[in-house]
Amino acid sequence: MLEKILVRDARLAENVGKKILLQGWVRTRRDSKAGFSFIEVNDGSSQGNIQVIADAELPNYETHIKSLTAGCSLAVEGEIKESGGKGQSTEVHANTVTVYGTADPDSYPLQKKRHSFEKLREWAHLRPRTNTFGAVTRIRNCVSHSIHQFFQEQDFYYIHTPIITTSDCEGAGEMFQVTTLDLDELGKRQVDKVEYKWDFFDRPSYLTVSGQLEAEIFACGMGKVYTFGPTFRAENSNTTRHLSEFWMIEPEMAFFDLNDNMDLAEKFLKRIFTDVLEKCEEDMQFINLRVDNTIIQTLQDIVSCEFKRLPYTEAVEILQGCGKEFEFPVEWGTDLQSEHERYLTEEHFNQPVILFDYPRCIKPFYMYCNDDEKTVRAMDVLVPKVGEIIGGSQREHRIDILEKRMQEQDLDLDAYWWYRDLRKYGSVPHSGFGLGLERVIQFVTAMGNIRDVIPFPRTPGNADF
Repeated sequence: MLEKILVRDARLAENVGKKILLQGWVRTRRDSKAGFSFIEVNDGSSQGNIQVIADAELPNYETHIKSLTAGCSLAVEGEIKESGGKGQSTEVHANTVTVYGTADPDSYPLQKKRHSFEKLREWAHLRPRTNTFGAVTRIRNCVSHSIHQFFQEQDFYYIHTPIITTSDCEGAGEMFQVTTLDLDELGKRQVDKVEYKWDFFDRPSYLTVSGQLEAEIFACGMGKVYTFGPTFRAENSNTTRHLSEFWMIEPEMAFFDLNDNMDLAEKFLKRIFTDVLEKCEEDMQFINLRVDNTIIQTLQDIVSCEFKRLPYTEAVEILQGCGKEFEFPVEWGTDLQSEHERYLTEEHFNQPVILFDYPRCIKPFYMYCNDDEKTVRAMDVLVPKVGEIIGGSQREHRIDILEKRMQEQDLDLDAYWWYRDLRKYGSVPHSGFGLGLERVIQFVTAMGNIRDVIPFPRTPGNADF
């Protein structure tokens, strides 16, 4: 019986001699004057293709095989043999070739010429077949697997926080509303005020911007937990670093202070980058060759060094005294911009930096207030090339200070009654952070636009596919 095999495994010399069934899509076909065809086949399992040799003696050679073009799908039954071709150790000699589906060469978009990433977004249903997006997808899969492995090995529990919520974790109000009300009918009636008693949840409800608050509930009963799921921001930002729908990883840990939080974040990033370098070597070599020839070295440097830890106030002093002209002026009490963060990581320290103790006036209500009453125990992990990649904090576990902070930010205390309850019954110091999956994929793949590291990007005005 034939062994069904992936292209990735068919390319290994150890499998020479095996009788196999191979299935995939044609990348190229060329005919030899010696009476056979070379067919390059890929199935998404690896960056490289496998060369299939189809002899002219095959019964469907003239009717089907010689008509194969890029995009056609097929099955090959044959034997893996050593290859004398340059850059490949094996090839498949076909006994039968079955064509599943054809692809009209006059209309199939993915021809030999290189297409811009922007153009490929119009063909999101086909772009996984390209070398670059195949690599990005395999790397994304590796990172996702690595994230789960890391937390499971650290004795975290994976929890699923709600996608539909009535609370705004960030307090910014940039949320997508969820409703079953007939908006067209409300518009016709010119309703001044919506009666939410007729809506599905009996109150205003939204797509979540973060699972943090709910994760804190479980951390305060289970110890260490993490979420990994979709989040949504109705922010009208058309930039290379923003999406309206993206995936977030949010660990929350009871009995962790800010230093524990920073230790975990550093260890976490190093694990992800180590796994990518080791498990996606071929894809990373491709990225290094075609996209950014410094990315492998950058990841290796991050894995091998200790992250510099620096208070926000000292970072501001460094930036103000460096003599460099920034587009955005640096002042204490304002958020640092990417240009400031990159200066610190790429020029001043030449290594990743963790900034901490940010001004309380620019941070959300849930962050622990320091005794100086000016700063909170917040942290941002900064890496070269992008700046901030992780944001987190020690959470405020003192109910009196928490409620004061909520009032400062004009939040309805009653709406957060359950969150306040956590501070009444066995409250403990606890911490957590958030990592946007797409941000880290964009970093490790050196892709210039975040829309090219998620299968189907959701941005203002774009919800195709």
